[in-house]
Amino acid sequence: MAELQNVLLLAVDALIYFVALAALLRARTRIGLGAFFCALGVMHFLETYLAGILYVALPFGVVTSPGSTVLFTGKLMMLLLLYIREDAAVVRQPIYGLLFGNVLLFVLAFVMRHHTLVALSPGRAADFGFLNEMGALMVWGTAILFFDCILIILLYERARTWFGDRLFARLLACSALVLTFDQVAFYAGLHMLTGAGLNVLVGGWVAKMAAVVLYSGMAAVYLRYFERPLGRRRSAPRIWDIFDTLTYRERYEDLLARTGCDALTGALDRHSLEAHGRRSVEHAAAAGRPLALLFIDLDHFKAFNDRFGHAAGDKALKRIVLDIMAAARVSDFTYRFGGEEFVVIADGVNADDALALAERIRKRIAGAAVAADAHVTVSIGVATCSRDGTDYDTLFGVADKRLYQAKAEGRNRVVGDRPAVRLVAG
Repeated sequence: MAELQNVLLLAVDALIYFVALAALLRARTRIGLGAFFCALGVMHFLETYLAGILYVALPFGVVTSPGSTVLFTGKLMMLLLLYIREDAAVVRQPIYGLLFGNVLLFVLAFVMRHHTLVALSPGRAADFGFLNEMGALMVWGTAILFFDCILIILLYERARTWFGDRLFARLLACSALVLTFDQVAFYAGLHMLTGAGLNVLVGGWVAKMAAVVLYSGMAAVYLRYFERPLGRRRSAPRIWDIFDTLTYRERYEDLLARTGCDALTGALDRHSLEAHGRRSVEHAAAAGRPLALLFIDLDHFKAFNDRFGHAAGDKALKRIVLDIMAAARVSDFTYRFGGEEFVVIADGVNADDALALAERIRKRIAGAAVAADAHVTVSIGVATCSRDGTDYDTLFGVADKRLYQAKAEGRNRVVGDRPAVRLVAG
């Protein structure tokens, strides 16, 4: 009876936690994100405290802590919601703040224990041992949280290819995988500091999986009925620059809002290319940073339209843009230059990586059937800053020249600053 009561109480705890913090997140446009961040900070202290001392029994011999099951799992879900509705640049703010604050707590506790203390009353001596232990757990937990957030963002983005727009499935899959990793990592620190047994590891994992189901359901409801999640471009960004890379989503959406996108394909339009492309090259050249411009043209696309019709051609163009975005990084911008011609601007990409990027795009498009088992191929000209030029017009001219070279040499190939190699589709 007591175990079932604990299950019910944990569910109530999770409901209260999620509703309260989701309300603060929803109110960010009126009161700012400061209130949300402060609430997360307070809960972070409480969750570590509870994870160190308070455990409850659940059915089937499961033992878990509300601090880990309810508060930490809920916090990770809230940070994922923050990423979905804002950006990685915003998500890293509370994580860095928590990590800095926890290290500061640990250092100050170490210094303060050297004070000459006066007892407030008999038997009320300061317990610095527990404070040091808790400080170490908080630093360790926040370090794990940093990697948790990287992993859950990457998995959430990747889960689009697995589950499409089924929010609950995406949230459930990425949360379950990350919290499995987290449970093992946090238990390692908890075991070293407190001697916690294996029952804590197993019981905590079982309880977290149940919490993941509950939180994923509430988060899916929140996103579907209270906020509409913004679209994503699929990619596999590098872990070590994930926060910097993912912040380009904000730039991409801001660019869409200020300029426009192609109505058919969803790529940015030519006006955006003229405005943003020039600025990107100027900024890269001024900073001494590499940048690549890829000029992509579909091979024999008129013949494809003549054979299958323009409706099939439009569908193929949409599919090809998705393939380009999937092969490119999340920070790369894709533009429709006109007709069946596209341009990709890849900031921070040198000549060798630009050729590799172009080849990924070429292979992905060549390997996908777009209509009745028909395949479309592309030719790509590649130019890079500053090897081929330091202004937009020069780079575009070089890429255009190399595109025509690729077509003259047989199509379905990439030409950069070294001789083209004959390529086989796929």
